[in-house]
Amino acid sequence: MKIRIIIIALCSLSVIACKTDKKSKTDAASGATKKWVDTLIYPEEVHFKSIKQITFGGDNAEAYWSFDDEQIIFQSNNTNWGVNCDQMFLMNVDETFKDSKPPMISTGLGRTTCAYFLPDNKHFVYGSTHLGGNECPPAPLRREGKYVWPIYESYDIFVADLNGNITKQLTNEPGYDAEATVSPKGDKIVFTSMRTGDLELFTMNIDGTDVKQITTELGYDGGAFFSPDGSKLIFRSSRPKTPEEIKEYKDLLKEGLVMPTEMELYICNADGSDLRQLTDLGNANWSPFFHPSGEKILFSSNFESERGFPFNLYMIDLDGKNLKRITHGETFDAFPVFSNDGKKLIFSSNRNNGGGHDTNLFIAEWQD
Repeated sequence: MKIRIIIIALCSLSVIACKTDKKSKTDAASGATKKWVDTLIYPEEVHFKSIKQITFGGDNAEAYWSFDDEQIIFQSNNTNWGVNCDQMFLMNVDETFKDSKPPMISTGLGRTTCAYFLPDNKHFVYGSTHLGGNECPPAPLRREGKYVWPIYESYDIFVADLNGNITKQLTNEPGYDAEATVSPKGDKIVFTSMRTGDLELFTMNIDGTDVKQITTELGYDGGAFFSPDGSKLIFRSSRPKTPEEIKEYKDLLKEGLVMPTEMELYICNADGSDLRQLTDLGNANWSPFFHPSGEKILFSSNFESERGFPFNLYMIDLDGKNLKRITHGETFDAFPVFSNDGKKLIFSSNRNNGGGHDTNLFIAEWQD
């Protein structure tokens, strides 16, 4: 599901009335934001040794590395590339696309989300609505000034080769199946599904067999990733607590919608055991990814924001301590994903977009 595209979420969260004040519970090392000086890196962004912009227009997000770190799959709605909603594109890691178009490797039909390489580096999994129709499904209208996210029931998960040929359909249950990512061990896929009537996490083998439910509590669980050794899962969750929140969540879900503007991060073992809440920051904490050490989590948050933005990247230990701010932008940084060798970080950002609405991809050399 697309929290996922990006400037929409940024603008929508800016209308949230007064954030929940949990900031005092943290020890984030933030500091004032300064201007760039001859670089795409802010002076405070000490974990970035260098940075390179690789897209220049549209909304570009959910960029994931091949297992050999030679290629990247990402989704884009760049109208200059001939698409009306998110489709999947392929690039080599040394390429940039300022005046050219990368090859599209989804069908071009329906809407797509969350493409992730399989271990052979020749195939990938992704979610697509194309079986529900050739056109892009309509985006829902805002509710009371807030953005709602569609849970298109026509989403299913497919396997395709790098020429865009679908080779297998992995899910065929009624309702939403999407947000698939692959374990670094290459044996399992985690995804979000509505098959039980709620948005829960499931795992399956990479061939679609042995489906197991991971989460069971009411609320939206999604955007899950495995730890480097495949033993743990990190994910975002919006879990209603009060009777009013529960009613609103269930009513929206009946319409195929969610409105999780309050999200926290949860962590568990890959089989769902030892589930616990990792963050308690307020506002939207999401797009988590494991640090290469397996001992920290990088994620995006607007918890320090009073009016919904900016979103910046933060890092936190698995015990919820040592919260640290990583980026220092004034708009939007999200979707951090480390290369498999741990040397590079790809992420989406509104930086260097000329003050417009484009969200582009950047690759940074990471230094601890």
